[in-house]
Amino acid sequence: MQKLRIILADDHDMVREGLKLIVNAQPDMEIVGEANNGRVAIRLAQELQPDVIVMDVSMPEVNGLEATLKVKQMCPAVKVLALTRHTDESYLRQLLQAGASGFAVKQRAADELVRAIHDVAAGKTYLDPQLREHVVEAAFGPTALGLAREKNLSKREQEVLRYTALGYANKEIAARLRISVRTVEVHKANAMQKLDMKSRIDIVRYAILKGWLQGHGQ
Repeated sequence: MQKLRIILADDHDMVREGLKLIVNAQPDMEIVGEANNGRVAIRLAQELQPDVIVMDVSMPEVNGLEATLKVKQMCPAVKVLALTRHTDESYLRQLLQAGASGFAVKQRAADELVRAIHDVAAGKTYLDPQLREHVVEAAFGPTALGLAREKNLSKREQEVLRYTALGYANKEIAARLRISVRTVEVHKANAMQKLDMKSRIDIVRYAILKGWLQGHGQ
């Protein structure tokens, strides 16, 4: 069985040691590199081409946000799982825009981190349950954005939005739904227009509210 190759990027030695114990204990994962700042993380990503980088948001020299942006520019196939103590929705928005595939809270149990790594490695979007609550509250307030208009969405439009939120590219969605890439683009554009969505962060917010990211089902 080919193992998932992981880089750990965190400026605290004890945190990295703890994460390393968790990851190396998994039969299908291995740590191939460690970084104590964003600059080293970027270099190791280029040299080692890992499957996933577990990236601390707050690091010296180059922070996790900037490092994520650089890694995705230079190594687009590498998935980034942001590791954070922050539950501010603005951090999530910036990291999503930078290309991160998931967000885990440092205080979470080991099995949740393992699940997060598996999800982002599989091309899905992972959001820690604690972060989901903050995103929903910040994005929707006391009412649910779009739910009143949901009846206007076709089944296919909902399917396209769901796969988009999970991190699948248009080509992958087309293959799964057995439709053309152009048709995927049309469904996505129509759905976003109906729900007044402007970007992928809006789609992810909506998916959180709908519970599409909770089971990570196919």
